[in-house]
Amino acid sequence: MGTDSQSALTAALDRLWTQFLPQMQARVELLQAIAQTVAMQKLSDEQKQTASAAAHKLAGVLGTFGLSSGTELARELELIYSRADCPGPELAEKLASSARELKAIIASRA
Repeated sequence: MGTDSQSALTAALDRLWTQFLPQMQARVELLQAIAQTVAMQKLSDEQKQTASAAAHKLAGVLGTFGLSSGTELARELELIYSRADCPGPELAEKLASSARELKAIIASRA
């Protein structure tokens, strides 16, 4: 791939990043809020599904932009939230910490 092609690809990815950044940030904020709900032991099935879907979407988009550590972390969150049993309070800090880490990963690319 020539320099011009690489530059064009980089520019296109940067435009896509800018376009999807607000959605990614909103999904992380959602995961942070749901982690707080887990801490209060008030997580509904709908919230679990919402969190799992948000984590799934983050895993995909972060992978697209080469942020493999973010993809792995988001997949782990997706798995936790998709479990049949409700995550217990012992997981609340892990969920919150993982959401903070995702936020930092996204900020490092922005």
